[in-house]
Amino acid sequence: MKGSSPQRVFQTFLIVACSGACFTLCSAVAAAATGSTPPLSPTNIFAPASTPARSIFSLSLFVLAVTASIFLVVFVLLAYSVVKFRRRASDDGREPPQVYGSNQVELAWTVIPVLIVVALFMATARVIADVQKAAQPDNAIEVVAIGHQFWWEYRYPAFGVVTANELHVPVSNPEHPTPTFIKLLSADTDHSFWVPRLAGKTDLIPNHPNSTWIDPHEPGIYLGQCAQYCGTQHAKMLLRVYVQSREEFDQWIQQQRQPAAVDDAASEGRRIFETTACIDCHTVAGTVASGRFGPDLTHLMSRDTIAAGAAPNTAENLQLWIRNPDAIKPGSLMPAMELNDQQLDALTAYLETLR
Repeated sequence: MKGSSPQRVFQTFLIVACSGACFTLCSAVAAAATGSTPPLSPTNIFAPASTPARSIFSLSLFVLAVTASIFLVVFVLLAYSVVKFRRRASDDGREPPQVYGSNQVELAWTVIPVLIVVALFMATARVIADVQKAAQPDNAIEVVAIGHQFWWEYRYPAFGVVTANELHVPVSNPEHPTPTFIKLLSADTDHSFWVPRLAGKTDLIPNHPNSTWIDPHEPGIYLGQCAQYCGTQHAKMLLRVYVQSREEFDQWIQQQRQPAAVDDAASEGRRIFETTACIDCHTVAGTVASGRFGPDLTHLMSRDTIAAGAAPNTAENLQLWIRNPDAIKPGSLMPAMELNDQQLDALTAYLETLR
């Protein structure tokens, strides 16, 4: 950090802490607005649930302890000076004698801050090295995460699975770790992958592959956010990480590998889907739809949310999303489909079969 000092490090820590607190509040407000109930403390940076997050949390506590000690010493000295050398009624108003050239004092206020900065630097460098240089074991889950405006694409190369916005990973037992290594790519502009309880922020930069890893120790749903301003709907480019037991994760993989469901009762909706601009952006396995600009819809109804977490995945929200995307996510790149009510009902009915 340019111009690094204990005070600057403390300021940085406060910014990170405040960002986490604000993000937790914003997530709760967004969930309340859409009628969903978030898990307890879904984005609490003070409750790490993965090895990288715990390493960062421990470093934050160390930095806080050091800077709090500096603050305490400075405050005590300041309070002592204010009381000891306050203006008294008997003072004659003359300037007191000035003392210059204390080598001991000058040496102390030079050496001590340097030692503090070196200690903070070494601790930070160790954590960065431990997180970034972690070896990938043979049993690790590999995921390719691609940031789009304004949604997430997830690919599991070893399983042939493609999904969107909701990342599923197995829980990692400390006795038998099963980490998930994530390759980060961008399809358009800069994004940032951040799930506070699982790992630190890692940027997705066009034409510059990046990576991160997580090993969640507790099952549950962990919420995150694109932490790099990427356009109009940056604030609604949300993340949901589903940490499941290995058995549940394997079942989910098997379900995602199945072809799209076929339901004769929704044939009219499928015909509308395959003869409109839907197929230019979306993919549904087993159909002519093979677009890459929008999320894969093969198992759309297996997801809890739509529009990258902006709304619960219900028939009403799905219909509103097709009719007028800006009603849910102003500035999204999905166009309104301009369908009449009959076509909209038929198309929605078809999409509801994609489980």
